[in-house]
Formats: sequence, structure tokens, C-alpha cells
Amino acid sequence: MNRADAIATVTAFLKAQSTLALATVAADGSPRVTPLFYLLEDGPRIYWFSSAASEHSRSLRRNPAAAVTVYRDAERWREIRGVQMRGAARAVGDRALRRSIAESYAERFQLGKVLQAGIARSSLYVFEPSWMRYIDNSRRFGYRFEVQL
Repeated sequence: MNRADAIATVTAFLKAQSTLALATVAADGSPRVTPLFYLLEDGPRIYWFSSAASEHSRSLRRNPAAAVTVYRDAERWREIRGVQMRGAARAVGDRALRRSIAESYAERFQLGKVLQAGIARSSLYVFEPSWMRYIDNSRRFGYRFEVQL
């Protein structure tokens, strides 16, 4: 599979899902993982909202290195499909981008006024992958490909 097709496959998969697991490094050096709703924009860039006071947000300020995984719920091994990614994450300061992402986020996740108010108090973050691995056991056991970005 060529690079463009590989990125298109990963992007299509990510657009069909809604929740990621974000891995960061805590202040004591230990790994931490948190689940988050996300939006995919600008190719494989992933956006989410989170409190700047949350442990993962504080960890990203200290060290932007992060890993993300997104996968479909599966009951059988042939149903396992997912993406593993490594890269960097940071807070986004662009107000126009924030407004656009917040609108799409609220619409996609059907957030009521209470949760929209929470989003207004949250920071917007972006994860930019430098490496991705796609896994799809529906093709065959252990089927995968990797992409360097």
C-alpha cells in the first residue's frame, strides 16, 4: 500500500470512531492513560477539549510527547481494528480554530447547553502524529501497516 492510501485508510477509520486513549508521561515519569472524545481535522490531526488543570494537560505542558490509540469495540479476534500513534500534543491558541472545532464537537457529540458551557471553560488540544500503525484482523490475523509522517 502506498503512503497516500495508507494515510487515507487510517483517516477513514479515525473519522468513524469517537473516543481515543491518550497516553502521557506524569511528573514522576510514570505513564498515564485517559479516554477522550475527539474530532479529526486537517488529515490525521486529532483535536479534543480538556481542562487545563487535568493531569494529562499538565503532563503535556511539561512534555508534549504522547501516544494515542483508537480502536473499535470487539468481541472476536477477527473484529479487532485500530490505530496506534506516536507524536506530540499541545494546547491550541487560535481562537477561530477553537470556535470552529467547538461547533463541530458540540454537534458531533450532541452536547447540551451544560456540556457546551464546560467546553467553553476547557482548553483545545491537538495531537499531531509522527508515526501510525493500523491493525485490521478482518483482513487476516495480524494484518498491519505503518506510516511515518
